[in-house]
Amino acid sequence: MKGRKLLMIRPMLVDPEDSSRFKPGNNTIVAIDTLGAGEDELVMFAQGSSARQAEGLKSIPVDAAIVGLVDSVTIQGTKTFEAKNS
Repeated sequence: MKGRKLLMIRPMLVDPEDSSRFKPGNNTIVAIDTLGAGEDELVMFAQGSSARQAEGLKSIPVDAAIVGLVDSVTIQGTKTFEAKNS
């Protein structure tokens, strides 16, 4: 894992009281960054054996990997999130 960037990420959940918003989950996960994600970006991640399916991680003992950068999220027809660079 030498030279790999690790990020602390927190899952975002749809707020049950207002489905047009996210709320942070309770757990924090350390994930290997396979894409060069930046601070405050919304990412997709995989955990467990699925994390090792990401490019270049088959032989590395990882439990969580960032596998996607999210451009936008629409929930029930309402745009909830849009990346700053989109």
